Order: sequence, then C-alpha cells, then structure tokens
Amino acid sequence: MSHLNYYSYEGFGTGALESHAYNQAVRVGDNVYISGQGGWDPTTCVVHKDAVAQIDQAFANVDMVLKDAGCAGGWEQVFTVRSYHLNLNKDAQDAMVRNFRKWMPNHKALWTCVGVTRLGEDNMTVEIEVIANIPSGIRA
Repeated sequence: MSHLNYYSYEGFGTGALESHAYNQAVRVGDNVYISGQGGWDPTTCVVHKDAVAQIDQAFANVDMVLKDAGCAGGWEQVFTVRSYHLNLNKDAQDAMVRNFRKWMPNHKALWTCVGVTRLGEDNMTVEIEVIANIPSGIRA
C-alpha cells in the first residue's frame, strides 16, 4: 500500500524495519496506528528488566512514535489503547492506570488489556499499541 505514509524512528524503529520488515506507525486518513511498543530503550534497544519499568518505557515509546508520525500532541490524541501482558497482575494494572493518568490527564481513551503467553522478544513483558487521531487538514 504505497499510498500510505509509514514511519520508523531512528534506533529501534529502523532496526526493526531492517531485521523484521515492519514499520512503527502508519497514517490512514486522520488516524495514526502504531505497532506494539515495548519497554526498550529506543536508542540502545535494551529492554528494561523490571516489568513496571517496561510499562513506563513503553508509554514513553508510544509518545515518541506518535510524534514521529505527526501527532504533535502525542498521547493527547490517542483514543484507543491495547496492551498485551505476560503477567497481568495488580502491579501491571496499577502501572498502566498511573501512566494513563500521567499521559492523558485531559481525557480517557478506550482500553483493551490482554494477558498473553509470548511477546516479540524473550525478555519483554508488555506491548502497547494505540490509535490516535490527527484533526482533518493537518499533514504529517
């Protein structure tokens, strides 16, 4: 679908594009869809060992991907969230809610939260994907 605008940020994003043949985000009309973001450092690609730290980093990575794809407001433009967790326990739930309050203080998005048995890398415990809206007429 060459008519769509795809985005892959420097570091992890361009590395994943090369090694696994996928992009980090795509704009379709007024919406931006992003690939699942984990708790990796976007420059070094090292995944945090602590599950709560991974969630915190995943939220920061989502914000970075959104801004790279033209969503200047980052999380403020998100309307749908899907999170995938290896350990869907109270600590994970609390970290998600804390980050929702931090990153989206002015609105509450939709959220689907799923427990899974495996993610993209052996040491990952969370992936977060979102859909955000860019108001009509704003170009990325």
